[in-house]
Amino acid sequence: MRRIHIKKLTSRHLLIIFISISAVLMGLSLLSDTTRGPFRYLAGYTVVPMQKGFNKLGGWASDITRNFHTVKELQEENEKLQQQIDDLTVENEELALNRKELTRLEEMFKLDKSYGDYKKIGARVIASNTSNWFNSFTINKGSKDGIKVDMNVMAGSGLVGIVTETGPNWAKVRSIIDDANYVSGMMLSTGEKCMVRGDLKLAVNGMMRFEDLPVSKENKEKDEDKVEIEDGEQVVTSYISNKYLQGILIGYVNEIKTDKSGLTRYGTITPAADFSDLQDVLVITKTKSEALKEESKK
Repeated sequence: MRRIHIKKLTSRHLLIIFISISAVLMGLSLLSDTTRGPFRYLAGYTVVPMQKGFNKLGGWASDITRNFHTVKELQEENEKLQQQIDDLTVENEELALNRKELTRLEEMFKLDKSYGDYKKIGARVIASNTSNWFNSFTINKGSKDGIKVDMNVMAGSGLVGIVTETGPNWAKVRSIIDDANYVSGMMLSTGEKCMVRGDLKLAVNGMMRFEDLPVSKENKEKDEDKVEIEDGEQVVTSYISNKYLQGILIGYVNEIKTDKSGLTRYGTITPAADFSDLQDVLVITKTKSEALKEESKK
């Protein structure tokens, strides 16, 4: 059986056909206007409706073209607006970061002024341990900058740790919230001494523990846990500490209780620094031993 090959009409062929039909219709339209009789009658039933159809088709095509341009313009406008939104978002993020940086610098400035008797050097935290809390961390200043082991480190409103190791341009700091660390503390209003220790369980809630706070005679007589010491009491480093300089704020008493023996009290402290977000610190460029030697000479 012979196969019948059907050639596909190309756009060129369609254009030729369309032009031909249009020419015929134009000719018929002219003839219908100049002639009379049956041909004009026939043209009224054929050419005129077809002309109307082509006019509608042309109007429809024109509407589509206008709509297409309108949609394209809207898309371009939408892209411009989206770009403006993206630019404003980036700008707002930069402003937020700048405000946060300014807040940190203001806090560092206030901290520096609060402990004006001590010479200090600023440093940035460049690494920390794997936990969410800065039990230990590394700063970007080291022995070349005068950093030594046992120098006290501050941030926020007070003490954050002590230098344990140094390199040429880095130093490691152990935080006071680390469970291997302890600080000899003192209640600021009464001068009563206690031991402040790190506690990993409490650190999750941003707390520390203090203990061995003596029970005063007033407490023994009245059998009360809180007579002289109240929530919010400031706890600072005491003069008997062998590594920490005296009078640096450790934190604020959160709660206080008397142990079973009835002889000492214990409780929790809210640290003076936020150990979940340490970025900048101040290192006091004098160790406790150096300070004691200077005092003995005087």
